[in-house]
Amino acid sequence: MKLATKITLSILGIFSALLLTAVVFYFGVTGSSRLDANKLTLDKTCLCIYDKDGNQVENNIRSDIDFSDFPSYLPHAFVAVEDKNFYSHHGFDYKRMVKAAMKNVASFSFREGASTISQQLIKNTHLSSEKTISRKLKEYKLTRILEKRYSKNEIMELYLNSIYFGHSAFGIGEAARYYFDKNVKDLSPAECAMLAALVKSPNRYSPFRDAEKCLARRNLVLKLMLEQNYLSNEEYTNAINEPLPASPSESSSNAYLSRVYEELTELFPDAKSGELGSLRIFTYYDSKLQKELEKTEVDSDFCLFVRDNQTHGIKAFHSSIGTPKRLPASTIKPLLVYAPALENNLISPLTPVLDQKTDFGGYCPDDYNGASNEYMSVRHALSRSVNIPAVKILNELGVERAAKYMKKMNMEIGEDDFSLALALGGMKEGFTLQQLADGYATFANGGEFTASRTVSRVEDIKGRTLFEFRSHPEKVFSEDVCYLMNDMLMTAAREGTARKLNSLPYSVCAKTGTAESAGKNTDAYTISYTADDTVAVWLGNRDNSPVQATGGGQPANIALRIWNALYSQSAPQPFPSECSGVVELSYDKEEYQTNHRILIADPAAPKITSGTELFRTAALPQEVSERFSNPTIAKPQISVKNGTVRIILCQTKYYEYLIKRENRGNITTIYKGKYQETICDNSVRNGETYTYTVIPLYQETEGTPVTLPPVHIELNHEIPDNWWE
Repeated sequence: MKLATKITLSILGIFSALLLTAVVFYFGVTGSSRLDANKLTLDKTCLCIYDKDGNQVENNIRSDIDFSDFPSYLPHAFVAVEDKNFYSHHGFDYKRMVKAAMKNVASFSFREGASTISQQLIKNTHLSSEKTISRKLKEYKLTRILEKRYSKNEIMELYLNSIYFGHSAFGIGEAARYYFDKNVKDLSPAECAMLAALVKSPNRYSPFRDAEKCLARRNLVLKLMLEQNYLSNEEYTNAINEPLPASPSESSSNAYLSRVYEELTELFPDAKSGELGSLRIFTYYDSKLQKELEKTEVDSDFCLFVRDNQTHGIKAFHSSIGTPKRLPASTIKPLLVYAPALENNLISPLTPVLDQKTDFGGYCPDDYNGASNEYMSVRHALSRSVNIPAVKILNELGVERAAKYMKKMNMEIGEDDFSLALALGGMKEGFTLQQLADGYATFANGGEFTASRTVSRVEDIKGRTLFEFRSHPEKVFSEDVCYLMNDMLMTAAREGTARKLNSLPYSVCAKTGTAESAGKNTDAYTISYTADDTVAVWLGNRDNSPVQATGGGQPANIALRIWNALYSQSAPQPFPSECSGVVELSYDKEEYQTNHRILIADPAAPKITSGTELFRTAALPQEVSERFSNPTIAKPQISVKNGTVRIILCQTKYYEYLIKRENRGNITTIYKGKYQETICDNSVRNGETYTYTVIPLYQETEGTPVTLPPVHIELNHEIPDNWWE
């Protein structure tokens, strides 16, 4: 008995010591924790946005909504999904905590939570998100105090006015306006349920990011409301059939600032209101340029975008439609086809391609005005946006290989879209104008890709930096490939489809694109860039109804106006004048035009017979023309008629001819001089056989001799023309 007593006393002593230690630890950790009524409400100014020069351009002023203005469905929706025992517990749902703990143990994870609305309010407004015992103890103490000082309705009001609903919507008032363009009191049961659905993860469940996930979670909330008797069967049926909002109610008429709010959601996808608080947002915003973009007046939807190629900041953005994904049309050709093909040494700017309609296993692309059935250079095909050559090059390159380059520029192409139609922008979804502009900026930056952004830095109210943009470029193309692409796209701006930009007093690269459906234009682009900036213009309609514009028309005129405004007081840095991996070579122009072969020009050739083009040093043409250092000709025709030998020469430029005759070992020069169609020799004798040799000459350099078949002169006997055939 004495031993049992001792053991019992020992256990009680240990338990008491542990209990005392726990109590001391609890009071030690929570002793300084105080419930601050001021922290329970967010600052009225949650976001303050600054332009590139540090000038304030917008304050996001929010207002708290009284509980009396809440429709009854609103608190019920949050209670149903977040804390069904909210009105009966005193801050903690112990049964739910035990169940969550058991599930976490069973799954070897900590995914299951059991925080009540009261706990969430404290955590959001007074504490950090760190998962430590000390934080949980502070949360426990402050939640108990909260429940003693405030009624359930007051707690619900504070909670809904303080939580973050994504897309920079802080508090229920901002959320109702952003998602539904309504006052809180006018929200329907379905709308209340959707807002309650967002809180778990505002980024994941946003209807504007993943409508399918949002709908599923909203309907789960409605089901819980029905089960907990917050909705009648009829109300549930009506709510379940109510569609989600299709687009946000813009927080500002300024599309740039709306893009800032979107970017904040991307930077802090699941942040709670207390983790952010009042923020100072520093951007690349150029208010003067923005006003220029906002002068645009067109008869369709539009999107205008200007980015800085060096800082990767978005200077100005104006859109009637947000940032939709659209079919890129021919603007995809440089990114998907020409640059990757150059990178793989499949083409050069001079490579000849036959523009002839071709059947690629059932796919038969055509040009805008029909195939020319002529050979053209890659430079010409790109600058004039000819379709068939682009498809032929992609066919040789391979869609899968081309798609890897696009992925490096944040433009992933689904395998379902893998077809040669990609060369002309044929796909299901397409890309945003920002994605396309960022892709083109890769050429300006020597092959390094960095996505553009509006936000350069984010600070909290105490000046602490929460985010600062630092670029981490992805190498996509070689510097010499970009040099060639820039040069070819300058041709497009000078004399190709983007020639409306050729009046600019500095070098600009450009590409246009026009998408069509059922013979009508649906999308029109001009994307252009200098070494410093990229300007992208899109015209179309939200519903894909036809537009009158083509890429080289109205969009190019708008781009020209933007460029003139952008450099009204300055000029951009020039593109590099040379590249170590690129050389300019002279080529034989006649051989190229006649036989569609690239030969390095003969050093002896007259300048007029040669053209010049740029080539990668890694893929130089190897064969050198000898047209002038070793002149050659096709075999002339020879015939005899009425005792006269006739030699018909092939027509050539620049050559002279030397014609020699051999008879009985004697060699006689019968002609030396410029080209004549027919050379006649009537100094021959009957009964004799003659052999003629024709030698082309260039500046006294004798070329390859051509010996003709011997001819025999017979009395009164004619040798018909072409007898040797």
